[in-house]
Amino acid sequence: MKESGLSWKFPREFWVANLIELFERAAYYGMFIVLAVYLTREVGFTDVETGWVTGLFASLIYMAPTFTGALSDKMGFRQALILAFALLSGGYLLLGLWPTKGVAVTALAFIMLGGSFVKPIISGTAAKASDEKNRARAYSIFYMMVNIGAFLGKTIAKPLRVELGLRYINFYAAGMAFVALIVVYFMYRDIDTTGKGKSLKETLNGLLRVLKNVRFMALILIVAGFWAIQHQLYATMPKYTLRLVGEHASPEWLANINPLVVVLLVVPITHLVRKISPVSSIGIGLLIIPFSALTISLSPVLTRWAGGNHVSIFGLFSLHPITVALIFGIALQGLAETFLSPRFLEYASKQAPKGEEGLYLGYSHLTTFFANLFAFVSSGYLLDKYCPDPRTLAPEQMATAYEHAHYIWYFYAGIGFLAFLLLLVYKFVCDYIDRRKAVQAESV
Repeated sequence: MKESGLSWKFPREFWVANLIELFERAAYYGMFIVLAVYLTREVGFTDVETGWVTGLFASLIYMAPTFTGALSDKMGFRQALILAFALLSGGYLLLGLWPTKGVAVTALAFIMLGGSFVKPIISGTAAKASDEKNRARAYSIFYMMVNIGAFLGKTIAKPLRVELGLRYINFYAAGMAFVALIVVYFMYRDIDTTGKGKSLKETLNGLLRVLKNVRFMALILIVAGFWAIQHQLYATMPKYTLRLVGEHASPEWLANINPLVVVLLVVPITHLVRKISPVSSIGIGLLIIPFSALTISLSPVLTRWAGGNHVSIFGLFSLHPITVALIFGIALQGLAETFLSPRFLEYASKQAPKGEEGLYLGYSHLTTFFANLFAFVSSGYLLDKYCPDPRTLAPEQMATAYEHAHYIWYFYAGIGFLAFLLLLVYKFVCDYIDRRKAVQAESV
């Protein structure tokens, strides 16, 4: 029987917003999957410098929506989107046209600022264009568009890199952003945003309250350990793969294994763990994620087992040992994400003071802010030490320069195990505090 009130029918603005989101994600992920490679090869940053630049970019793009979301409510969604895609189109184009350090940093600032407007506006449109009964369906469509756009962007990135060069990926991204700008200008009609937004002062005060909450921030930092490993798909994996396997390798396509596994398994896994506590599900994810890093580190073992750089796959074709290790390691990352991601928001909301759950959930993205900053900065130093830029090596160094490259993944496996252990401690301490409060409340 069809449940009363449920529908897949949404206003025109909703579908236009999702089309815009698809173009924006296709542009962003096409650029982002090879950003670290581009900044080192074309712009001239060292691995360490690239780590800092990409770390600040990738972390601030998650922090800035806290403020640009409030500003969008004041400007109106349509005007904010026009500004956003003008910044994105210009930023991507600038990044490709003049690959110098100063211009690259300026271009990334434009992209960060433009991108920080888009997500809260599109998700806000989805919320305001649907009622309470149909909101879950609206967001399922929104997240489907996010994943389709990300998948397409990374898929297109490889042929552009191989056939035309890294710079042309930025031109492709600029084209996608400009198409989105045209769609906004001619098709997106503003929706009512009055009476819903917060002032910048209210937003800042809310952020400060969240940062002072030790219990909530401890959880945010622990779970950041998970995402610091997952985001090595963008920080370490592209350079690691191209330097060790060669230019014919496909880091762009390997990165798509993660969302593919999530899409296939998130519904059955979420159903499987529905009766266990959120913290237990998060713990399973944190326990699996270090094994993903350890699996990637096994490429030297596979090389010795295969007797060379070709591992036969059922006699049908062969793959490089590093590619095989990455396939299984990235698949494990996707599996871990299906356990952690759906239950994290549920558990995080329980750590908020009563009546402030919505405020705290709004700042759950802080875990990605900290994760990206740590993930990219640490990656720069580890690549420099264990998997250096071949252009910095003398010919006689090449034979031994990469023999310990897999050590990078030991470091991230350690981060994963540490995060799991800290979650156990966190749960024990929180349970102890809650029991004491309960006893004190009963005695009053």
